[in-house]
Amino acid sequence: MQDKFPHRIPNDFKEAIRSEKNVDKIWNEVITPLAKNEWICWVISAKKDETRSKRITVGLDKMKKGMRRPCCWAGCPHRSKITR
Repeated sequence: MQDKFPHRIPNDFKEAIRSEKNVDKIWNEVITPLAKNEWICWVISAKKDETRSKRITVGLDKMKKGMRRPCCWAGCPHRSKITR
């Protein structure tokens, strides 16, 4: 399964998720592997450190509010190349 999804969760995002009990539960029980890959790609695709930090904060908040994928983002461009 992991082979279809090219991204592994970076430590800063992993620690942020673990630090929020509600988000940790959502991440492990609700978010699908495909959606996890989308969140990870959204976070790591930020070009600036400030943007990356903001995306982590915003992502955690959105997950708490029930969002399962990043909003207003075209999706992981790397996935389509791997799964073809």
